[in-house]
Amino acid sequence: MLRGKKYKESLSSYDPLEEYGLDKAVDLLHGFSKSKFDESVDISVNLGVDPRHADQLVRGMVSLPNGTGKKIKVVVLSKDDEKNKKAKDLGAIESGAKDLLDKIAGGWLDFDVLISSPDMMAEVGKLGRVLGPRGLMPNPKTGTVTPNIEKAVEEIIAGKVEYRVDKAGIIAVSVGRVSFDKDKIIENINACIGAILKAKPSSVKGVYFKKFSISSTMSPSLKIDKSEFVN
Repeated sequence: MLRGKKYKESLSSYDPLEEYGLDKAVDLLHGFSKSKFDESVDISVNLGVDPRHADQLVRGMVSLPNGTGKKIKVVVLSKDDEKNKKAKDLGAIESGAKDLLDKIAGGWLDFDVLISSPDMMAEVGKLGRVLGPRGLMPNPKTGTVTPNIEKAVEEIIAGKVEYRVDKAGIIAVSVGRVSFDKDKIIENINACIGAILKAKPSSVKGVYFKKFSISSTMSPSLKIDKSEFVN
């Protein structure tokens, strides 16, 4: 892969083999050559799980104390007109029932999170082939299938994000923006890692929290000393 001048400049400012403390790593991230846009700060966590087994799927939601710095596009499906109205008042870009479901079935997927009331899930489930591969299928484990629509919308817009292990045993989550102060980035990372550690499946044997790194959208990846989080 061809890398730009700024990426190469960043590579020369740190040791790619060293595992840094989180405080130092965020300082390095802030010191990397910047792009013209406000890059996201992302973490990648390698877990000692086998996602082929249902009891080792690590998935959940975590509220980031300082939000993500990104406007989250939330869509709500509910048969309750009053809840749909409140959802839009709280910031959902769309809310509705059958008409909105038909719109999604027709290919409209310009949103980040889909929240559904339980009574809509029989119909939503029929769109599994469309929503599933894009990570948009509502799920009770992530709080996106709930009768409390208003609370779910508020939390997600305020900075509640999903973490989910992929087929390779890796969780990737955006935890803020490069423009955030160091303390805010670290606070968000600590909240996210804490949630992932608490979500350890009881069936996992051996090392659970294997590797951890952070990067920004256009930067190299920095290895983090995991001993800050686990003994």
